[in-house]
Amino acid sequence: TLTLGTLGVWRFGWWFTHAIRAEIYRKVRWPRMRARADSVWAQGWRPRRLHIQMTTYYEEPAITKRVIGSILGQITREKIPTTLYIGTGSSYDELIIRSFVETYAQDIPDDLAELVFIRQNQPGKRMAIGLILRAINRNGVDPDDLVIFMDGDALYGTDVLEKTLSMFGADPELQALTTDEEGICYGPKWIANWLDMRFAQRRLAMLSHALSDKVLTLTGRMSVFRAQLMLSEKFIRTIEADHLDHGWWGRFRFLSGDDKSTWYHMLTRGAKMTYVPDATVYTIEVIKENGLERMIQNFRRWSGNMLRNGTRAIALGPRKVKPFIWWCVVDQRIAMWTMMGSPTLALLATLTEPFYLWSALIWVLFSRIVLCLFLCRYSRRVDLSWPLILYFNQVINASVKIFMI
Repeated sequence: TLTLGTLGVWRFGWWFTHAIRAEIYRKVRWPRMRARADSVWAQGWRPRRLHIQMTTYYEEPAITKRVIGSILGQITREKIPTTLYIGTGSSYDELIIRSFVETYAQDIPDDLAELVFIRQNQPGKRMAIGLILRAINRNGVDPDDLVIFMDGDALYGTDVLEKTLSMFGADPELQALTTDEEGICYGPKWIANWLDMRFAQRRLAMLSHALSDKVLTLTGRMSVFRAQLMLSEKFIRTIEADHLDHGWWGRFRFLSGDDKSTWYHMLTRGAKMTYVPDATVYTIEVIKENGLERMIQNFRRWSGNMLRNGTRAIALGPRKVKPFIWWCVVDQRIAMWTMMGSPTLALLATLTEPFYLWSALIWVLFSRIVLCLFLCRYSRRVDLSWPLILYFNQVINASVKIFMI
């Protein structure tokens, strides 16, 4: 009981620390940042040119059309000269996009928006991004241009371009930012509830991290960078050829997790990063396979990318990364063991006193209800299943991380 209590005080104390920091950023710092950005935008500031790099591979045609439509609509409204680079693996996606643009974007001036297809000649999303970045360099880029990294299923919410790009005009030191996310799920109801809860957790954590002028990931769904990074061969190679050398398994290249690689590169430069809570990008999730299998697959991908790059980020040290963010990365590696330690201790105690298990279950339910009361503040939809889903999410995530190690 003393051990479980100590772990509980530590873990929930850390949770409440994030909650307090999130409120400070949300109520104190963010309003000032938004006011400065709105003022700059109202005075007419715009980036010289916007470059959007997007990768897509056999995406649902309806999703692709909605995504392209949301981009073109905001480019036209804001009058931002833009080149849209789309990395594809075949003619399938190209024909869908070309047909849509020729039908619905005829009135957009050629000097306002340009569409460029990059057909990749090597497999993998990372190679597609690398080819796009090299194409951006060939077409000419100014260091203060802005570059958006986004996925082919990321749908822009209201005024996303205005809300994100204006942050760079207001803060010359800002090098990268990421946005809020919301899920549109076509699949089992419990998966939709799980995604809602995950995005609520993400908002709370992102707000807390942004108080340190850093984030823990520059999310691949949509992040924005200053174009001076595109001029760096090291940045491009970090994405397309990132790898680790392992003592037993030798060298292996990363297949996914380009958002973690860009994040790590930014950490090595000591770059200023932030989170824009009022710019929402919608993630369209179509769940056709078994929901639990999809959940575990996502955890393996997310956790694998986090563990690999977390190790390197820790090695940079607290001075380079900033103490709070550095400890957040360290804590990610500790939390998976403490999460599995609690049920293990409870089961061992049950061997001596069978009633102990019921006490542990009551504690788990009560504590997760309290945590979900905080998460409710960061979600547009709430469900009574959240306390159970939260605990299930924590156990599965910790198990997958331990397995990955």
